[in-house]
Amino acid sequence: MSDSEANYLDLFSSWLRTLGDDAEALGELVTNEQLPVEARQAIAAGVNYVFKSLDLIPDGIDDIGYLDDAFVLRVSAAVVASELEAAGTSADLGTLKRLAEETEVVREFLQKDYHRLQVYVSGLRKGAVRGRSAADVVQDAPTSEGFLSDLRGFAKSYQTPGFARESKNLIKLRAFFDAKLPK
Repeated sequence: MSDSEANYLDLFSSWLRTLGDDAEALGELVTNEQLPVEARQAIAAGVNYVFKSLDLIPDGIDDIGYLDDAFVLRVSAAVVASELEAAGTSADLGTLKRLAEETEVVREFLQKDYHRLQVYVSGLRKGAVRGRSAADVVQDAPTSEGFLSDLRGFAKSYQTPGFARESKNLIKLRAFFDAKLPK
């Protein structure tokens, strides 16, 4: 196993351990009215992905089932941080900043497929999960409350899946992204 593979395995394992907390902390930003509506919608879309039943990698897949969720959260954070910086707004919002910075690892790992993931994540703003669009989560108080309640429930009940430190998991992960991301 190469040093870079060992590094990915360590990082991805830690991302799985913090997925519930990361999703909850990022989701709380949806109610931060100091952020532009578009930024809050992008956050809502990325976080809403954890509830998506037909996601890129089914959650039940051993070892890697929740890693797509961890990747999507990071790419969403990077998209929002970039939009905030372009608008002259500070992106130094704790979890948002950390997740955005970790996106460089996703870019390095996915290489040619990173752009496809970025496009996919940007497209999540147009969809709805559990009948909730990102716009509804941001603009409708009862929908926002339901979203945050579901998110807190997810974070509380989330149990870190096993993740074997084996190179084959990295191969499977890349293969899923390659096969499932829209061309």
